Amino acid sequence: MTKINSLYTANSSGMHSLEDWQQLAFDRFQTKMTDKERPFPCIPATIGFAKNQLRYGFADDPRDPAAIQQTADILKEFSVHSREFGSYTSLIIFYKTRDKLSVEEYEQLFWEQLTGLAEMDNAEWPNEIPKDPHDPLWEFCFHGEKYFVYCATPAHKNRQSRHFDTMMLAITPRWVLQEFMKKGRLASRIKSQVHKRLQKYDNIAIHPDLNSYGADDNFEWKQYFLRDDDTTISKCPFHRLQGNSKNK
Repeated sequence: MTKINSLYTANSSGMHSLEDWQQLAFDRFQTKMTDKERPFPCIPATIGFAKNQLRYGFADDPRDPAAIQQTADILKEFSVHSREFGSYTSLIIFYKTRDKLSVEEYEQLFWEQLTGLAEMDNAEWPNEIPKDPHDPLWEFCFHGEKYFVYCATPAHKNRQSRHFDTMMLAITPRWVLQEFMKKGRLASRIKSQVHKRLQKYDNIAIHPDLNSYGADDNFEWKQYFLRDDDTTISKCPFHRLQGNSKNK
């Protein structure tokens, strides 16, 4: 079982005692974030990496029930301290992925992770966030914080922006995204550059589900896990604490 000590930074002392798979995952992530010839499309993520504002955690194979508890522990710690890390912070979680699975199998595991996290969350769901994922204002919440969740997997080939050698989550607080949008013209220019980079980075057109939070035709959950083609599931698999009266 992966030992979970704390959140890691790129230069924390704990990074010197990582298991081999953990070190390899971080090294490959670092390569992805710093590639100048083929820059990663998400510019705010590369800025967060360069500023050492990203935080990292490691969990067991996503099919192992222990992985959900580990992820919950890491995300809770991040939720408590995220505002101390900088305006480009995100939490990156690497999973010890043992076997090759299909995109659809990873998709199922991803939603099992989010549903499992919700079941372990003792905090109230924010009042302003709908509980129905099919509402345009819905987004995933944990420990009272609102988050955008991104998943990458080894099975993604066409959509290289969603490819990583292990299953990986990048979890970004909504307040980070709101601070970014306050930058006005700069935010607009960066979003345009992200769009152009994405067209070059992937071997397939930009997924039709990519949209802006709050738009009437937008559903955040559809953007969390993009398939390697243009298809999408019709109904969100996420369920929040079914049977728990305090969260109904």
